[in-house]
Amino acid sequence: MTKRKPRLRKYPVTAYQKKALQSLMPPEDLTVSEWAEKYRMLDSKTSALPGPWRNEMTPYLAGVMDALLDYETEEIVLCKSAQLGGTEAILNALGYIIQQDPSPTLVVYPSDVLAESVSKNRILPMVQASPTLRERYQPFESKKLELQFDGMYLSLVGSNSPSNLASKAIRFLFLDEVDKYPGAGPKESDPISLARERTKTFQNRKIFITSTPTISTGHIWKALQGCDVEKHYFVPCPHCGELIEFKWANLKFPNDEGMSYADRAEMAHYVCPGCKGIITDQHKSQMLRLGEWRTVKRNTAYSRRAGFWINTLYSPFVRFSDVAREFLSSKDDPEKLQNFVNSWLAEPWEDTKLKTSADMVMERQTELGEGIVPSWAKLLTAGVDVQENCVYWTIRAWGNYITSQNIAHGQAVSLRDLERVMNLSFPKEDSGEAMVVNLCLVDSGFEADMVYDFCAANSEWALPSKGASSPMYTHYRMSKVNKPTSRAYGMDLVVVDTGKYKDMIAGRMRKKLDEKGRWTVYAGCDREYAEQVTAEHKVNVKKGGRTIQEWVQKHSHGDNHYLDCEVYAMAAADILNVRFLQLEEEAEKPAPADPAPEEEWIKAHENWI
Repeated sequence: MTKRKPRLRKYPVTAYQKKALQSLMPPEDLTVSEWAEKYRMLDSKTSALPGPWRNEMTPYLAGVMDALLDYETEEIVLCKSAQLGGTEAILNALGYIIQQDPSPTLVVYPSDVLAESVSKNRILPMVQASPTLRERYQPFESKKLELQFDGMYLSLVGSNSPSNLASKAIRFLFLDEVDKYPGAGPKESDPISLARERTKTFQNRKIFITSTPTISTGHIWKALQGCDVEKHYFVPCPHCGELIEFKWANLKFPNDEGMSYADRAEMAHYVCPGCKGIITDQHKSQMLRLGEWRTVKRNTAYSRRAGFWINTLYSPFVRFSDVAREFLSSKDDPEKLQNFVNSWLAEPWEDTKLKTSADMVMERQTELGEGIVPSWAKLLTAGVDVQENCVYWTIRAWGNYITSQNIAHGQAVSLRDLERVMNLSFPKEDSGEAMVVNLCLVDSGFEADMVYDFCAANSEWALPSKGASSPMYTHYRMSKVNKPTSRAYGMDLVVVDTGKYKDMIAGRMRKKLDEKGRWTVYAGCDREYAEQVTAEHKVNVKKGGRTIQEWVQKHSHGDNHYLDCEVYAMAAADILNVRFLQLEEEAEKPAPADPAPEEEWIKAHENWI
């Protein structure tokens, strides 16, 4: 007798029941890169390679995306060249979150306009092209900058809208192109700090920061340097098999001036630093697939903040010759060169011609101690920077060819205390002759009325001054104090182009200790002075749609008072015609006597015998 199979009654399952049952299933066990390869679809509108996402095209992105699931890591920093896939990594992460781990998410872009553009042209096309995302999208409840999905919302904001950054708790925070964010406003914190505040309520929060770097004090470079662990992408050499890092120094091309830039660039190739084997573009795709992220710097045993750095040499879409050509066409133009360093090499820009450091100042010490005037000095000038709690001052000796040495500097409690310092006499090293300050410029940017009164009372050696609001054709110009109620009404007011004098100081700081026109300091000079004098560097900044070079502080909270003092001391020397001291000396020398006619004839005919 055969056993009868149990009869199973089949009940019809409606679409909403099926969806409800599916929602109870646990998410698939996938990494972000695995999710992207399985579900992400690229459309022809946003990609040159439409179709399924393939990790093998940009293998280096897999490690960056998968760091989002590392339970130890709270913050991921990606410092990269332009067009290396940073935005695509964010899009893949967003797709993973929507499907696998729905949570409130915020993406911050440099501006509202860009956020709206990305929403329309990148995120929504990705959602529509990927079926698993499309079925979770709620179009009728969504807005341009706030997209609704099953179990979560996705907010997109511009960093220029502080009010939008200060509401709603979020778990996932993505900060794109942070070096293009505006700075902190007078009543608001900087955009990055405001956005971070919104993640406080989530213990399992994740923060993803990416950008092309600009300067060393920019957001992304500072974030990278502050990471617990920094990783670079290493690839195997096709000749020796050693894992190497693509660096600009190892890209070689002919240096023949007779060749055009295009011809030189076409012959570019990479040289393995180990075996010296030649690596071409044909090797790159296989090298990238076999590459891996390796730790190059570890600051702590934990990796709550993980940093990744990568440059254009790794791009599968850019040939080595393209990188060489871009460099050759940019090297003679500072603005283009900065773009090459930032956008192609993923490195911060510094104008090395005008780069200064505290160590450089400490190396400028001579054998003379504080308060001693060098024998070659012909005049003394001073510069003063007035602050709320004290007054910074410096005194500098000047000689031929604008040769100078700081002989004293310090802080005074008040302008009355400053008056005592400025009336001191300083002995010359050889003769002991006493010298006094010939002219002192006092910055009137703070407490202008007090400075005007002080200068009026000491008009024989003091003049008020202020920095120009914009670059001038000359280094300084003379104006007048035009406040009728001031004791200094009608007195000269010196308007100084501070940038021009900072250029001069930085340039002369690089001269040798025995060279004409050198800029030096006394023996035993303190480190605090050296740090303040070099607290700024000159970089390219964008203003009004154009790029200009401007002196900015290296660190947002660094003091630069002694630099301002030295600027005013140099301007004072300029007013006293320091540029012509050597000419006056030459004019005072007696003219040589004319030689006798027979002596001239003998010199001209020495071989007549």
